[in-house]
Amino acid sequence: MRWLFLLLLWAAPALAQTMPADRLADPAAEARAQTIGREIRCMVCQGQSIEDSEADLARDLRRIIREKLVAGQNEAQIRDFLHARYGDFILLRPPFSFATALLWGTPVLALGFGLVLLMLLRRRPTPPPAALSPEEEAALARLKDSP
Repeated sequence: MRWLFLLLLWAAPALAQTMPADRLADPAAEARAQTIGREIRCMVCQGQSIEDSEADLARDLRRIIREKLVAGQNEAQIRDFLHARYGDFILLRPPFSFATALLWGTPVLALGFGLVLLMLLRRRPTPPPAALSPEEEAALARLKDSP
């Protein structure tokens, strides 16, 4: 009997539910909720969608999406709500704007500026060496004459 208890205790993690507990009963609505969730970035994990994340914030955002779908809102309205509330960062594919173009273009501009600066520095002629003073010439002559 003890081995059965240990077996059940050992198997408990395998029985744990990994998907959100607040799934919608309608499979079509649940598929729409998951489609929206795959386009929304988890603000905690930052590299995952909220459908792939197990963070508490991702769970809350999944719940909000499902509540809004049940309330009759469409995908665009829900995305617009989340975008207005959290900004461009919440979207895994943010819309093109001057700010995003600047964000993506800054490294390219910095690299180009560095290459131009490097080329200008390499082309600059080196000045001829300064002439030796009479004392320095005398010291040099002494060094040449000494064994």
